[in-house]
Amino acid sequence: MLTERARSASRGFVDPLARAVGRLGISPNALTVAGTLLHVGVAWLLADGHLAAGGLALAGAAAFDGLDGALARATGRDSRFGAFLDSTLDRVSEAIVFFGLLVHTQRAGLAPEGGLVLVALAGSLVVSYTRARAEGLGVGTTSGVFGRLERMGVLVVGLVAGWLTGTLVLLAVGAWLTAAHRILDVARRCREAEDSA
Repeated sequence: MLTERARSASRGFVDPLARAVGRLGISPNALTVAGTLLHVGVAWLLADGHLAAGGLALAGAAAFDGLDGALARATGRDSRFGAFLDSTLDRVSEAIVFFGLLVHTQRAGLAPEGGLVLVALAGSLVVSYTRARAEGLGVGTTSGVFGRLERMGVLVVGLVAGWLTGTLVLLAVGAWLTAAHRILDVARRCREAEDSA
């Protein structure tokens, strides 16, 4: 997935920044919470109809998102709870952004687009759940092309460009296809594990 490539490409910039933030005494969990609050601001912009500004703000919030993990590694403060909190608030942040879009579609009388927001949100949550549940079963999967970073990237471009309907269609279809891909991948992994037992 694009996520791992983006992390590797940005490490030269993010890691020094994380070390600088660490010297200020800020905890990784505080950054995680702050990142979620940034997404509340994004949702407010979207709900108020400022889609291009919301897209740019989302790009900034998404970039900020990677800083908490880098800070945890740089300061030796990575923990299981920190990973849990980060993953959980990632889902909350994504839902908040979609909620802002839903409010906009309702205010603007865009009923079909409102339905697409709900389908895209549901698909996104299922994609995340399939990964978490697979990891719980010991057969983790990251297959499929529409992970969280990819979804947010598509949303940023679509909002800035003003392609709301097409972007929502792409997100809805892409998320559910990724969920299906992961289900099939986990089924294969489970069969292989059972056959080798």
